[in-house]
Amino acid sequence: MQDLPWLRETEDPGAGSPEKSFNIVIELNAHRRAALSEVDTARWSRYHFKIIVIASMGFFTDSYDIFAINIAATMLGYIYGKDHALSANQDLGLKVAAPIGSIIGQLLFGWLADVIGRKRMYGVELIIMILGTFGQAVAGEGHAINVLAVIILWRFIMGLGIGGDCPLSTVIPSEFAPTQHRGTMMAAVWAARAWGASASAVVALIITDAYKRALLHDDPTTLVHVDSMWRLLIGLGCVPAAVGLFYRLTMPETPRFTMDIERNVRQASEDVDTFLTQGKYFIDPDVAVKRVSAPRASKYDFKRYFSQWQNKKTLFGVCWSWFAIDLAFYGLGLNTPTILDTIGFGAPSSATTGTLAVHAHLHNLALGNLVLTLAGQLPGAYACVLAIDRVGRKPLQAGGFAVLAALLVAMGAAADALAASAAGTRAFVFLFCLATFAAAAGPRTTAAVVPGELFPTRYRATANGLAAACGALGAVVAQVGFARMKDIGGPNRFVQHILEIFAVFMLSGVASTMLLPETKGRSLEELSCEDQDEFIEGMARYRMRPIRLSE
Repeated sequence: MQDLPWLRETEDPGAGSPEKSFNIVIELNAHRRAALSEVDTARWSRYHFKIIVIASMGFFTDSYDIFAINIAATMLGYIYGKDHALSANQDLGLKVAAPIGSIIGQLLFGWLADVIGRKRMYGVELIIMILGTFGQAVAGEGHAINVLAVIILWRFIMGLGIGGDCPLSTVIPSEFAPTQHRGTMMAAVWAARAWGASASAVVALIITDAYKRALLHDDPTTLVHVDSMWRLLIGLGCVPAAVGLFYRLTMPETPRFTMDIERNVRQASEDVDTFLTQGKYFIDPDVAVKRVSAPRASKYDFKRYFSQWQNKKTLFGVCWSWFAIDLAFYGLGLNTPTILDTIGFGAPSSATTGTLAVHAHLHNLALGNLVLTLAGQLPGAYACVLAIDRVGRKPLQAGGFAVLAALLVAMGAAADALAASAAGTRAFVFLFCLATFAAAAGPRTTAAVVPGELFPTRYRATANGLAAACGALGAVVAQVGFARMKDIGGPNRFVQHILEIFAVFMLSGVASTMLLPETKGRSLEELSCEDQDEFIEGMARYRMRPIRLSE
């Protein structure tokens, strides 16, 4: 990257003749485009891999914490539930607390990332996740304190951090990535969620078998060792978050934020040159800051941009797509034990009684979750990593929604018939694995990737947070609906019809995908639907204060 002599000529580069000012603006726009072109055309480097690893740590922890509650809720039922089972409202509270917190975290952190900066917010959300996870693991009960209520509160706090991580860990890789590898980078980051879900099942399986001898000697009425098991399962979620915290706090600001929101073209240009050539990042504290005049976030600008039909329909498309897929994905994922119990998979045999039955039940649930993640979610996530920059986002998303609709209809219609035999039960589990594969290979990943590629830099994290919040809302709706409807006609008798309802939402996802542009092979600036030739209007004559959307 060449030096910028025209930024060193005077203290006020805008001073002087109109012709000189006009030439400076032309050069500023040209240099901005050149710097962005370097990012977009860069070859794959260790720095890009480092960004993937750092961003993945948060998503790994997110998924571990969310899916660990699957088995932990069953463990909690054995200890604190009536007749060794949680009530419907208790189970619902444990499962919706984190998604509700996520809605707030996604909206708040997405907005703050556009106002304060990606770097300044990165790591804060991880600290909140660590505190929320640790708080659950040490929650206690007293005469005036209900332990389940305390856990639900801590899960809500954890959800704030999980929600905050989503827009940050999506937008940061997007803004650093070369155009031809952007989808691969973002999908690889998102694939960490599959590893987190798998890890929660593996840890649950290890803990269950490690405590088998102690559990068999427990009093069946108290099951004191199960209390240690769920705390260990939840608490271990702190470990990957703690490992990733240092790297989050030392993560550099993205050059696009520095250039387009802080409006410091010189620093952004130097940053691009440094991290692409050396894999490092350096900010000179003594350099004079020269801020350009460029589009700024404001209420008026926000309304102007999103009132345009192209941008409005795109925002609706990403929001509804994420809502639809998370409604089905979390409706299935967080209720896997119930769905498997419906067809008799995982339940201990009638000959197994006492604490041996407790161990068998927990072991089978952990094993069932592990099978679904290893056979479905994990390979699906990496199928998307391999295909997303070859096939494109829209075909993967629309095709995934269509396949999911067909599979959910088949699972719902055939559930009773398949539950009648061992072979039928295995066939249902196979269909379940195919559904999780289709979700991970398609809309579960692409619905998160696409919002991080669209919209201008000044609104990218905000819009991504809004779309992610719609996804979390879908998860809440799924849990509330599942809890309220599953026992219509008898215990778990309506589960198969819930699967058919999910299929309808998958078809709506096909329609919402048609509203979106194909982002494969296109730069973020092209996808922002804004003119880039005259993006910079001039040089600011004074130091701007931080931008606020309320201005």
